[in-house]
Amino acid sequence: MSKTEMVSSKTAIPVERIRYNEQGLVPAIAQDYLDGTVLMMAWMNAESLQKTLETGECWYWSRSRQELWHKGATSGHLQKVRSLRYDCDSDCLLIGIEQVGDIACHTGERSCFHQIEGQIAAPPADTLSQVFEVICDRRDNPSEESYTARLIAGGDNKILKKIGEEAAEVVMACKDDDADAIAGEVADLFYHSMVALAKHNVDLREVYRKLQQRRK
Repeated sequence: MSKTEMVSSKTAIPVERIRYNEQGLVPAIAQDYLDGTVLMMAWMNAESLQKTLETGECWYWSRSRQELWHKGATSGHLQKVRSLRYDCDSDCLLIGIEQVGDIACHTGERSCFHQIEGQIAAPPADTLSQVFEVICDRRDNPSEESYTARLIAGGDNKILKKIGEEAAEVVMACKDDDADAIAGEVADLFYHSMVALAKHNVDLREVYRKLQQRRK
């Protein structure tokens, strides 16, 4: 399957139905395909969209330079297209991307949307990623008040014992067919598993990549 076919197979609306504005442009939002983080917004015209489909990498239209812009061609921070969607009015694009180097912003930040009241802040991602970020912070900045920090300090024996206990509780909740208990116990299992990831310096995104590889 070619790159064009790979991208087009995930396109919900035919390219010819895209509605451009008076300048012949359509806004394109780039979103991390693993954790859903919004990385940037840029503009595309018909030519840049076509090149994006043909190459499997993001091409935009630079309004300041008035020319096509192959994202990452200079910096090396290319954007590989994993999915392409259109909104209900066909006048906005949502592109699921694999961001090479994990940097989308020209400032060196992961996302262009990294400011809150003038302060740099990590952009929001999915809930698991946000919880994992907190776990890693507790690992790197431990305090006696933190259960997570104490768990990590206890090492593998303590962490793995908890994972075993939580797995057993998931089984029991499922046996009881208790939906609320199942959700709570699986949440506990997810949390303790992420503590193990943090302890061994395995990024949660590596787990997401494994899941993506297994996705059919």
